[in-house]
Amino acid sequence: MFLYLSKLLPLFLYPLGFACICSVLGLILLWKRPRVAAFCIALGLFAVLFTSNGWISRLMVSSLEWQNIPTGELPTAEAIVVLGGATKANYEPRTTVDLSEAGDRVVYAVQLYRQKKAPLIIASGGRIDWAGGGPPESEDIAKLLIFMGVKSEDILQDPTSLNTYQNAVNVKKILLERNINRILLVTSAMHMPRSLAIFKHQDIETIAAPTDFLVTKDEFDSIGRTPKSAILNLLPDSRYLENFTLALKEYIGMIVYRLRGWV
Repeated sequence: MFLYLSKLLPLFLYPLGFACICSVLGLILLWKRPRVAAFCIALGLFAVLFTSNGWISRLMVSSLEWQNIPTGELPTAEAIVVLGGATKANYEPRTTVDLSEAGDRVVYAVQLYRQKKAPLIIASGGRIDWAGGGPPESEDIAKLLIFMGVKSEDILQDPTSLNTYQNAVNVKKILLERNINRILLVTSAMHMPRSLAIFKHQDIETIAAPTDFLVTKDEFDSIGRTPKSAILNLLPDSRYLENFTLALKEYIGMIVYRLRGWV
């Protein structure tokens, strides 16, 4: 139930859901209380316009992504842990497993493996039944790892994790069984602050290896580089709205996880 509510309730806090609620309230109150209705509709419109411009979206995303940028070459570890959320199951009409926007996680894990940063890769991730079901994502990740040259005997799986907290708890069990103490944690840069805090809370020696950066420093600097760029970045864009929502999801997740004592 917690997992379901954790996916459902925040939808009303995200910009699009919040704007829909405001609009519905505005329509309900339109005839009896037109001023309140106008305020609700204006508030919803403001929420969408404010969060879908390049200035605010990039500020929000970079505030998370730039927290754990490696200052030098990553050290070696005993295992690479790659978190799920990077693949799409091979349902029709797909003929094979697809990489999602966060698919850089899988590619980066292979790069670190080939650089001999660690001899093992642990793929962590199940698949929620009511969100599509199918084989656990760890299996999909393992297939792609093998396709990209990782030896099957160098891959371990956690096929039951359904959120980041379960990723950390289940991976710790694998680490204890294998007497592994130090890991490289591979996940999207925006997801890294919450993931890193959870893994460290489990007393796992964790080195951040972020990937899938949505905002680079050059892109951030280019926002106001010219008057044209500054104006264009003020205009609403669905990509900016999506990125802002993803960042807001991480902040909400950190608050919820802290309240539950998971970080």
